[in-house]
Amino acid sequence: MPTGRPIDWKDSLPGPERSLGRLRFFVDGNNLMGSVPDGWWRNPAAASLRLERRLASYAEATGNEVTVVFDGSGPPEGQNMGEAISVLWSAAASADDTLVRLVAEDRAPESIVVVTSDRQLARRVGEAGAGTEGAGTFRRRMQAAGAINTA
Repeated sequence: MPTGRPIDWKDSLPGPERSLGRLRFFVDGNNLMGSVPDGWWRNPAAASLRLERRLASYAEATGNEVTVVFDGSGPPEGQNMGEAISVLWSAAASADDTLVRLVAEDRAPESIVVVTSDRQLARRVGEAGAGTEGAGTFRRRMQAAGAINTA
Protein backbone atom coordinates (compact mmCIF):
# COMPACT_ATOMS: atom_id res chain seq x y z
CA MET A 1 0.00 0.00 0.00
CA PRO A 2 1.24 3.55 -0.63
CA THR A 3 3.57 5.27 1.78
CA GLY A 4 4.46 8.93 2.20
CA ARG A 5 6.90 8.55 -0.66
CA PRO A 6 5.98 9.08 -4.31
CA ILE A 7 4.52 6.01 -5.95
CA ASP A 8 6.55 4.76 -8.90
CA TRP A 9 4.32 2.61 -11.12
CA LYS A 10 6.31 3.27 -14.33
CA ASP A 11 5.65 0.42 -16.73
CA SER A 12 2.70 -1.12 -14.89
CA LEU A 13 -0.08 1.28 -15.90
CA PRO A 14 -2.91 0.52 -15.21
CA GLY A 15 -1.66 -2.58 -13.38
CA PRO A 16 -1.84 -1.14 -9.83
CA GLU A 17 -5.62 -1.28 -10.02
CA ARG A 18 -5.39 -5.03 -10.53
CA SER A 19 -2.61 -5.74 -8.05
CA LEU A 20 -3.55 -3.44 -5.17
CA GLY A 21 -7.32 -3.54 -5.42
CA ARG A 22 -9.39 -0.39 -5.29
CA LEU A 23 -7.31 2.73 -4.82
CA ARG A 24 -8.33 6.05 -3.26
CA PHE A 25 -7.10 9.12 -5.13
CA PHE A 26 -7.37 12.63 -3.72
CA VAL A 27 -6.60 14.95 -6.65
CA ASP A 28 -5.19 18.48 -6.51
CA GLY A 29 -7.55 19.66 -9.25
CA ASN A 30 -5.83 22.90 -10.16
CA ASN A 31 -2.44 21.19 -10.25
CA LEU A 32 -3.65 18.37 -12.51
CA MET A 33 -5.59 20.81 -14.70
CA GLY A 34 -2.49 22.99 -15.06
CA SER A 35 -0.17 20.09 -15.89
CA VAL A 36 -0.95 20.49 -19.60
CA PRO A 37 -0.66 23.93 -21.21
CA ASP A 38 -3.85 23.56 -23.27
CA GLY A 39 -5.23 27.04 -22.64
CA TRP A 40 -7.18 26.02 -19.52
CA TRP A 41 -6.51 29.46 -18.01
CA ARG A 42 -8.70 31.15 -20.65
CA ASN A 43 -11.77 29.39 -19.27
CA PRO A 44 -11.04 27.72 -15.92
CA ALA A 45 -14.71 26.78 -15.38
CA ALA A 46 -14.81 24.81 -18.65
CA ALA A 47 -11.41 23.28 -17.90
CA SER A 48 -12.51 22.12 -14.44
CA LEU A 49 -15.65 20.58 -15.92
CA ARG A 50 -13.56 18.82 -18.59
CA LEU A 51 -11.23 17.46 -15.89
CA GLU A 52 -14.16 16.32 -13.75
CA ARG A 53 -15.61 14.41 -16.72
CA ARG A 54 -12.27 12.71 -17.34
CA LEU A 55 -11.90 11.82 -13.67
CA ALA A 56 -15.44 10.43 -13.62
CA SER A 57 -14.65 8.34 -16.71
CA TYR A 58 -11.47 7.08 -15.02
CA ALA A 59 -13.32 6.22 -11.79
CA GLU A 60 -16.03 4.36 -13.69
CA ALA A 61 -13.48 2.45 -15.79
CA THR A 62 -11.30 1.38 -12.86
CA GLY A 63 -13.62 1.29 -9.86
CA ASN A 64 -11.16 3.50 -7.99
CA GLU A 65 -12.41 6.16 -5.60
CA VAL A 66 -11.64 9.70 -6.76
CA THR A 67 -12.02 12.94 -4.83
CA VAL A 68 -10.94 16.14 -6.56
CA VAL A 69 -10.37 19.42 -4.73
CA PHE A 70 -10.30 22.76 -6.56
CA ASP A 71 -9.40 26.21 -5.28
CA GLY A 72 -12.37 28.54 -5.08
CA SER A 73 -15.90 28.90 -3.88
CA GLY A 74 -17.83 26.47 -6.02
CA PRO A 75 -18.66 24.97 -9.35
CA PRO A 76 -20.22 26.79 -12.27
CA GLU A 77 -24.01 26.56 -12.50
CA GLY A 78 -25.26 23.12 -13.48
CA GLN A 79 -21.97 21.32 -12.96
CA ASN A 80 -22.53 17.89 -11.40
CA MET A 81 -20.70 14.59 -11.94
CA GLY A 82 -23.24 12.53 -10.05
CA GLU A 83 -21.81 9.80 -7.85
CA ALA A 84 -18.81 8.80 -9.98
CA ILE A 85 -16.45 11.14 -8.13
CA SER A 86 -16.50 13.56 -5.21
CA VAL A 87 -15.87 17.20 -6.14
CA LEU A 88 -14.90 19.67 -3.42
CA TRP A 89 -14.16 23.38 -3.58
CA SER A 90 -11.81 24.82 -0.99
CA ALA A 91 -13.77 28.07 -0.40
CA ALA A 92 -11.74 30.36 1.88
CA ALA A 93 -8.97 27.81 2.44
CA SER A 94 -6.55 26.72 -0.26
CA ALA A 95 -7.06 23.40 -2.03
CA ASP A 96 -3.67 22.35 -0.62
CA ASP A 97 -4.78 23.02 2.96
CA THR A 98 -8.07 21.24 2.28
CA LEU A 99 -6.25 18.16 0.94
CA VAL A 100 -3.93 18.07 3.96
CA ARG A 101 -6.93 18.34 6.31
CA LEU A 102 -8.81 15.57 4.48
CA VAL A 103 -5.80 13.24 4.72
CA ALA A 104 -5.14 14.09 8.38
CA GLU A 105 -8.79 13.50 9.33
CA ASP A 106 -9.11 10.22 7.41
CA ARG A 107 -9.23 6.96 9.38
CA ALA A 108 -6.88 5.25 6.89
CA PRO A 109 -4.59 7.92 5.39
CA GLU A 110 -2.17 5.22 4.23
CA SER A 111 -4.85 4.11 1.73
CA ILE A 112 -4.89 7.53 0.03
CA VAL A 113 -2.78 8.57 -2.95
CA VAL A 114 -2.69 12.35 -3.40
CA VAL A 115 -2.21 13.39 -7.01
CA THR A 116 -0.07 16.52 -7.25
CA SER A 117 3.22 17.71 -8.66
CA ASP A 118 3.49 20.31 -5.89
CA ARG A 119 6.47 19.19 -3.81
CA GLN A 120 5.44 21.11 -0.72
CA LEU A 121 1.94 19.61 -0.78
CA ALA A 122 3.41 16.14 -1.41
CA ARG A 123 5.62 16.56 1.66
CA ARG A 124 2.71 17.74 3.82
CA VAL A 125 0.34 14.92 2.87
CA GLY A 126 3.19 12.43 3.18
CA GLU A 127 3.75 13.59 6.75
CA ALA A 128 0.03 12.96 7.34
CA GLY A 129 0.38 9.38 6.06
CA ALA A 130 -0.72 9.51 2.40
CA GLY A 131 1.17 8.41 -0.68
CA THR A 132 1.65 10.71 -3.65
CA GLU A 133 1.70 10.47 -7.41
CA GLY A 134 2.73 13.20 -9.83
CA ALA A 135 0.24 14.78 -12.22
CA GLY A 136 2.02 13.43 -15.31
CA THR A 137 2.00 9.88 -14.00
CA PHE A 138 -1.67 10.12 -13.10
CA ARG A 139 -2.52 11.54 -16.54
CA ARG A 140 -0.83 8.48 -18.09
CA ARG A 141 -2.87 6.29 -15.74
CA MET A 142 -6.06 8.04 -16.93
CA GLN A 143 -4.98 7.65 -20.55
CA ALA A 144 -4.31 3.93 -20.08
CA ALA A 145 -7.83 3.56 -18.65
CA GLY A 146 -9.32 5.34 -21.67
CA ALA A 147 -10.32 8.47 -19.77
CA ILE A 148 -8.19 10.78 -21.93
CA ASN A 149 -8.47 10.74 -25.69
CA THR A 150 -5.04 11.02 -27.30
CA ALA A 151 -6.33 11.63 -30.82
